Amino acid sequence: MVELPPLKMEKAKFMTLIEKNDETGWNEKGFDSVAFTVSTNPNSPQGPLNKIASGGELARFMLALKVNLAQSSNIGTMIFDEVDAGVGGATAQAVGERLARLAKTVQILVVTHSPQVAACGNHHFKVEKYTVDNITTTTVKELNDIERHEEVARMLAGEVITDEARAAAKVLINQ
Repeated sequence: MVELPPLKMEKAKFMTLIEKNDETGWNEKGFDSVAFTVSTNPNSPQGPLNKIASGGELARFMLALKVNLAQSSNIGTMIFDEVDAGVGGATAQAVGERLARLAKTVQILVVTHSPQVAACGNHHFKVEKYTVDNITTTTVKELNDIERHEEVARMLAGEVITDEARAAAKVLINQ
């Protein structure tokens, strides 16, 4: 799959196995059994995607599949909830860059905790939950440029935002 190398999975192999069921296996889901198999490392055997792939690999396989599906359909909007789960550093940056390229052809919404992925977005919304008197409220606020830089810095640094985190956020956002 051509989508895997840009996601730091250049050695991975992905296959779709389709087996015809006999009539006793036919049901409302169809006539065939379909399974996705992968090999994530050189010389390692193919196996079921859900057994072989780590959480981060599984998230990137799903991103690659969704990108392929988007290219062959009229999908107007795609939503990714923590597509960067289990990855960080250069791999998170690669996921963010792939999402940014995808956003040039389809509207995407991404829920992320990764500063590398957040920095690649065109717009940044901050989602917060508050509980007062046992009532939970969720707020969503679009951030302006200054707030966006500060939020990416917070994602990098944690509770205490340092000048170094602000400088790193500026680098990430301006790449």
